[in-house]
Amino acid sequence: MQITKRALLLAAALMLAFAGVPVKAQPAEKPRLALGVGGKPLLYYLPLTVAERKGFFKDEGLDVSINDFGGGAKSLQALVGGSVDVVTGAYEHTIRMQAKGQDIVSVIELGRFPGIVLVARKDRPITSVKDLKGAKIGVTAPGSSTNFFVSFLLAREGLKPEDVAFVGVGGGASAVAQMKRGEIDAMSNLDPVITKLESDGDVVVLADSRTEAGNEKIFGGANPAAVLYMKRDFIERNPVTTQKLVNAFHRALVWLKTATPEDVAAVVPEEYLLGDRALYMAAVKNSLPVYSRTGLIPEQGMKNALKMLVEFDPELKAAAIDLPRTFDDRFVKAVPAGK
Repeated sequence: MQITKRALLLAAALMLAFAGVPVKAQPAEKPRLALGVGGKPLLYYLPLTVAERKGFFKDEGLDVSINDFGGGAKSLQALVGGSVDVVTGAYEHTIRMQAKGQDIVSVIELGRFPGIVLVARKDRPITSVKDLKGAKIGVTAPGSSTNFFVSFLLAREGLKPEDVAFVGVGGGASAVAQMKRGEIDAMSNLDPVITKLESDGDVVVLADSRTEAGNEKIFGGANPAAVLYMKRDFIERNPVTTQKLVNAFHRALVWLKTATPEDVAAVVPEEYLLGDRALYMAAVKNSLPVYSRTGLIPEQGMKNALKMLVEFDPELKAAAIDLPRTFDDRFVKAVPAGK
């Protein structure tokens, strides 16, 4: 077998990245890169905002341009289409894309719980998931993790995604406004949107994945949420860049372990507070348990995610999914001590 020059260069780069040579001393192959995200103000993506605002990307020598899309499905489309290099998005997308023949891989877990909450307007006759038949349900974007969450819950009640109407509402003030105006009957969304609606007395909670107990009840255990994912060939071409990205995100996770709601509110942009700093801090308090403690996705978490998707996705029921290929743990394990 003939070994190409490119293969030798890749092998050498990987050896440098994982063989004790300090990554900081190595130049990133791609120091300027585009990152996609679907709803950056959501607390689901707080580790990204922390890494950006605290200067962790810059400390790694990276110039990261963040492209905020209306939902996770749109940022995934941008990755597949080549307009972004990497994405912070739901882990489930790595599974679904493998079934479609796309080799998308996650490299660090940012959220160990989805943190997604399904709520219904108080003035609607909806008190449980089975009452949602025929309802208009807001999600951050069709095909996003908030959409998957509802589809899974519907399937457990014998309902199909076609039994409801999904409406993309985004993940910020517009989502709150559409619920308040009565344009939708229910919503699957995240904090601070959910805490705002709860605080104002507009909704009742039907399912809540912000806590360990909630995840146990819904999924039977942890279910990985936000991750950093990319095409496998990006990793192969840019192992040092990938390591630097993981270093920055891991540093954000470490910071969040001891951060208070006040610390978080002081870091994020003013517009993320939805005009109410106290309410935002309450939302942060509700969401702090969701962030990953290690950056590593446990095997059972991967299995829970696949089990959820298979429940309502016929394509996945027929697919042979290689779960270990959805997560490359080498980079988290190679994070330097103290980061």
